[in-house]
Amino acid sequence: METLAMHISNGIINGPVAAVFAAIALAALAVCVLRGRQDLDDRLAPMAGLVAAFIFAVQMLNFPIFTAGVSGHLLGGALAALLVGPWVGALCVAVVLVVQALVFGDGGVAMLGLNITNMAVLGTAAAYLLIAALLRVLPRTPAGLAVTAFVSALVSVVVAAMGFVVQYQLGGTTDLGGNLAGLAGTMAVSHLLIGIGEGLITATTVVTVAKVRPDLVYALRALKPAAPAPVPAVGGVR
Repeated sequence: METLAMHISNGIINGPVAAVFAAIALAALAVCVLRGRQDLDDRLAPMAGLVAAFIFAVQMLNFPIFTAGVSGHLLGGALAALLVGPWVGALCVAVVLVVQALVFGDGGVAMLGLNITNMAVLGTAAAYLLIAALLRVLPRTPAGLAVTAFVSALVSVVVAAMGFVVQYQLGGTTDLGGNLAGLAGTMAVSHLLIGIGEGLITATTVVTVAKVRPDLVYALRALKPAAPAPVPAVGGVR
């Protein structure tokens, strides 16, 4: 499992499945570009660059998961979704993955479509759906924002890992002997632990930004709290 920490290397998934997910990733990123252009303004554009640079830098820091024999690092989907929104956030993560594959050899170039689908598309989408749900019910305090960031980051990591399990079932190059459940369990447990680390980093970063410049947190600007239920009038109105 050392080779399956998250970035898929060349040869892990066969060519046809990799090509299909490359097409899926390109289509998803095209949608993100079209939708993200509507969000970009003088405030969000520089913030997107800072988010991509921060994710790139933090991904250089690995923390070992001793029980699983792998190491984890920030994926960044939840952090990007909170700070710059789901569309621009997915693009930020995708840019980081492309640079890492081309410059540092972290993840195979032929597997870029798979990695982008898992970490940039699935991870960011799962995180933002949870963020939208949690911010409607939790108080918009530092504690509420921290819980939102932690939970969304943790879940997004596990969702991205399960994306790999599906891809391996479709085109894995090594026969697992029908033990797909074992692969899913190993990936879920190891990435649950990675998700805890990611949740702590995401919560700390977003709460720090929100305390200084809450207007820079996209989720706080774009997502409105749930409207209180109307109180029925008692008695007649003169």
